[in-house]
Amino acid sequence: MDSVLRVQARIGQRTLLLTTAALPLAGWAVHAVALHKQLAATRRDPLTGLLRRDSYTARARRLLARHDDVAVVLIDQDHFKAVNDGLGHPAGDTVLAATAARLAAWAGPCASVGRLGGDEFAAVLEVPAARLEQRLAQLVRMLHTPVVLDDGRTVDVAASVGAATPASVGSRDLSALQRAADAALYDAKHTGRAVVAAAVHTTVPSFNGRRAGRPGTARWGRAA
Repeated sequence: MDSVLRVQARIGQRTLLLTTAALPLAGWAVHAVALHKQLAATRRDPLTGLLRRDSYTARARRLLARHDDVAVVLIDQDHFKAVNDGLGHPAGDTVLAATAARLAAWAGPCASVGRLGGDEFAAVLEVPAARLEQRLAQLVRMLHTPVVLDDGRTVDVAASVGAATPASVGSRDLSALQRAADAALYDAKHTGRAVVAAAVHTTVPSFNGRRAGRPGTARWGRAA
């Protein structure tokens, strides 16, 4: 009987030691999960859930390095100031969130989709060249679908879309592709169609009163 009690005592001590050792490990696991969530939150725009510019850029460059059929797509909300001024900022936020959700759904989970600032968005995704125009037309239709606000009102929305590919621009540099896509976007402004940049869009010295080649002055260079 004494031997049985001694064995039970040893088992109890061992269990206590294992439990005591596991507590810090569990605490670190919870801390690691919380830290991961905090880091993930810093990579995301709080309103739209899209990647912030730095995270978008890093992922976009990886896609450009790994895949041949890649497109850089820029989106600019049309008449957005009128929405904010006429319906209020909560309505504007709803429109931005809807645009972001539509762009993310269109681009797919493997793409790099980000909010660059204000009402400007970008996506870098793998897409066959033969399907690019068809896919862009689909995106334009999605972005022109009216948005329903929380109070039931419906807002007519639209967005301008410009795109660039390494083949059409002659460069795999993300900054060069974004400048060309931005120039193409201004050709598409308020036309209801998307424009794919050609080599000529890389030589545009300025558009809309801004120098395209100066870092920080192009639309895609603004902070979110």
